[in-house]
Amino acid sequence: MSQRGLEALLRPASIAVIGASMKPGRAGFLMMQNLLAGGFKGPVLPVTPAWKAVCGVLAWPEVSALPFSPDLAVLCTHAKRNIELLTALGKKGCKTCIVLSSPPEQQAELLSCAQQWQMRILGPNSLGLLAPWQGLNASFSPVPIRKGKLAFISQSAAVSNTILDWAQQREMGFSYFVALGDSLDISVDELLDFLARDSKTSAILLYLEHLSDARRFVSAGRSASRNKPVVVIKSGRSEQAWKLLKTHGGLDIAWDAAIQRAGMLRVQDTHDLFSAVETLSHMRPLKGEKIMIMSNGAAPAALAIDALWLRNGKLSELTEETCRQLAKLLPASVEASNPLDLRDDATPEHYCQALSCMLDDSNIDTLLIIHAPSAAAPATECAQAIIQQLKQHPRGRRLTILTNWCGEHSSIEARRLFSDAAIPTYRTPEGAITAFMHMVEYRRNQKQLRETPALPANLQQNTTEAHRRLQQALEQGVTTLDTHEVRPILEAYGLKTLPTWIAGDSAEAVHIAEQIGYPVALKLRSPDIPHKSEVQGVMLYLRTPAEVEHAAEAIIDRVRLTWPQASIHGLLVQSMANRAGAQELRIQVDNDPLFGPLIMLGEGGRDWQPDKQAVVALPPLNMNLARYLIIQAIKLGKIRGQSALSPLDITGLSHILVQVSNLIIDCPEISKLDIHPLLVSGSDFSLLDVTLQLVPQENTVQRQLVIRPYPHEFEEQVVLKSGASCLFRPILPEDEPLLQLFISQVTKEDLYYRYFSEINEFTHDDLANMTQIDYDREMAFVAVRSTPGGDEIIGVSRAISDPDNVDAEFAVLVRSDLKGLGLGRKLMEKLINYTREHGLNNLNGITMPGNQGMITLAKKLGFHIETMLEDGIVSLSLPLSTESEL
Repeated sequence: MSQRGLEALLRPASIAVIGASMKPGRAGFLMMQNLLAGGFKGPVLPVTPAWKAVCGVLAWPEVSALPFSPDLAVLCTHAKRNIELLTALGKKGCKTCIVLSSPPEQQAELLSCAQQWQMRILGPNSLGLLAPWQGLNASFSPVPIRKGKLAFISQSAAVSNTILDWAQQREMGFSYFVALGDSLDISVDELLDFLARDSKTSAILLYLEHLSDARRFVSAGRSASRNKPVVVIKSGRSEQAWKLLKTHGGLDIAWDAAIQRAGMLRVQDTHDLFSAVETLSHMRPLKGEKIMIMSNGAAPAALAIDALWLRNGKLSELTEETCRQLAKLLPASVEASNPLDLRDDATPEHYCQALSCMLDDSNIDTLLIIHAPSAAAPATECAQAIIQQLKQHPRGRRLTILTNWCGEHSSIEARRLFSDAAIPTYRTPEGAITAFMHMVEYRRNQKQLRETPALPANLQQNTTEAHRRLQQALEQGVTTLDTHEVRPILEAYGLKTLPTWIAGDSAEAVHIAEQIGYPVALKLRSPDIPHKSEVQGVMLYLRTPAEVEHAAEAIIDRVRLTWPQASIHGLLVQSMANRAGAQELRIQVDNDPLFGPLIMLGEGGRDWQPDKQAVVALPPLNMNLARYLIIQAIKLGKIRGQSALSPLDITGLSHILVQVSNLIIDCPEISKLDIHPLLVSGSDFSLLDVTLQLVPQENTVQRQLVIRPYPHEFEEQVVLKSGASCLFRPILPEDEPLLQLFISQVTKEDLYYRYFSEINEFTHDDLANMTQIDYDREMAFVAVRSTPGGDEIIGVSRAISDPDNVDAEFAVLVRSDLKGLGLGRKLMEKLINYTREHGLNNLNGITMPGNQGMITLAKKLGFHIETMLEDGIVSLSLPLSTESEL
């Protein structure tokens, strides 16, 4: 997540073009032309021994001859000279370099050379970058782009050119347009961090083919999407596409899960991408998820309705007052309903009268206005009337408006007028609905990102027992465990399995069946046959000794005949679970090469294809996230919301998913977990068949969770001056109500010292940002005291590191009535130890001159104190590393 060099790349003060040329068609000629035509205000330095000047600019014969070190260099020479030129630029002190081309065999040396000189590389095989606000066109694109608020980052030159061409035709503006190429050094997560803080950027669009670090991508995406919309299109959904792109992109459903979890929005194709660009450029936050449709024809409205139905969208309901007003204003032939069909003879006046009623209706969150070519309502005239109406009406700026002016030639000017008025406009009804549903999905993802999580009731986990069992198996060389062996591990996490016994032969199977009672189920035990049903290795509802004996012998005979090489470890005998009216679900945890452990939920079956039959989530899960996963599975038809006898117990299933998530996080030895099936009957959940696959402990270091889970290792019992004990621990997302109560017990003066302003109330979003932190980027320790009324937070210390993990800003706040117990000092000491161990160099903070308690504490802890009277603040800084101290 390093930001080193990005300022020099994206806001350079000077640019050198290595290999500048006066020959038309050469890369060095095109780059010089574009840089000069773009209006870049800094010096452009052509480097070439062949010309005294290039495009009227004095040239320098070689890099060493440059009069000063450029911020950015662009290599426009043959790739074989890359290392030589990069070395020369490094010696000159150049900060960043765009590498236009490099063969695969050169790239390791290229990166090593850049790192030696602490130089950042964009590319190789990059189209370059455009930054219109800086007048910068350091690319091969001859297409000038306008200044705008949308940033575009792409790993494909072809897609970049397509978007640029489309944007020019639509007069679309950008803040940045960056073609990453192979992302050898500078990657998408670094640019996300930069753009999240860029004042000229209000939305970010990503085109991705691969990732180098999924954890950093999700972390950066989550951080950026809290501030501005981030839309992702990911190519390479199939194995054939992976081969074409020469990358393994991970399961496509894993991408869906990661993007959703980070609060971003994924679109599926370039058509959706263009819709997303249009929407993002003018997007207003949705107030709700229902839409009103108004059209001058039934057919286009029907197309919109069909598209809405396919995407599970919802229509608004008009109020009775709106219906009455419409009945007065519109012809008798027009029915006041949603969609509202104004008929093909509707005039601009009819549109405006209906629009006025819509704007007065508080039930309507979003309004789609459709216009088909009509002599009664000319496209441009109608658009002008609607834009004027929206400007005049007090609710015109609060309601989300989408427009669809159908047709091509007759509607071009109308669509331009809407774009100029910052009103999203689309060529087709389906495109408008797609864009609306993008907004709905984005709103849901953001809501999920900020929703206060809940811990499951009666949470049970005995990690020590689970580890003991797993290590015991690994020491014995066992890497696959079946239901019988897995049972105690699952029960340590509150997961209920059917009692299971092992039988060596048919006689033993009969004896066990007699003991546990009929009916029983028999199942083959063989590590070599993953799907027992393939060899009829499962026999159910056996009711007599003879049936058990015959079934056992038949299973073993079939395996020996069809799978002679398979190892048979006997049979499993279980009491028959009551399947009448029950649902059979499947929960599988598998390891994705890019995103790590995935939790998959579906109905399973013999030919289990998770990418088609399951929904996916990334651990860790809480009850809210598990509930979202289940509802998503129901909406997408992956599981049924109701069995034959009763509705699915979503809370109960959520609890099981959370326990599975906890087990996977706590036990990295588990490489795969398969519950097939999970029998659901009302509120009763039984794990009928379970398989675990293990990896030795030394191999688990390779498995990294994409989202860092709660770090239990930082929990600590602390004794205060009063002799009372309290728990210091990292903050939890579930702490939001406790944090709100804590803040209510802090005086206004102390809050003013902490936040430098008077704060009357913290919103849910404020509190969510404080509690739902990314432990990779931020740490907050809370002091928690147990009371008869429950736990309470009595102090908080917090450190937020910069993306380079060099410096961190800190803050500490103690409950106002509990000062003098040494709580602030102990919270600060814990924070200092954490940031030092985390590899940070400096801990910085600011306070006000009146906050003498904080200043005195900082002095005692070794902070350097600097009073800035002009700014009315006191700066506090503490070197953490040995290097910093020297």
